Amino acid sequence: MSEAMLAFLAVPREGGNSSTIFLMQMVAIGVIFYFLLIRPQRKEQQRHRSMIEELKKGDEVITAGGIIGTVVYAEDDRLTIKTDENTRLVVQRGRIAQVLSDRSPQ
Repeated sequence: MSEAMLAFLAVPREGGNSSTIFLMQMVAIGVIFYFLLIRPQRKEQQRHRSMIEELKKGDEVITAGGIIGTVVYAEDDRLTIKTDENTRLVVQRGRIAQVLSDRSPQ
């Protein structure tokens, strides 16, 4: 290396340490990313998980495929839903998108 290049590299720069500023910006972006995207998604996953665990006989549900029915039998990971008088479907618990109402069988 030439002496001019070494002299340029040896001169202290003003304006603070740029790597510290860059690191602080990345941490700030990470914190914003966490609070705007990751945290709300985790809350929604927890809400959905608790909704699925609380399903019981008589609940009216909508599946992820858009099928509307009433729960007639619940196992560990499967539900049997009644969609019409003589039609019953077995679906996975995790495929329930929404609970429309909580109706206990009469």
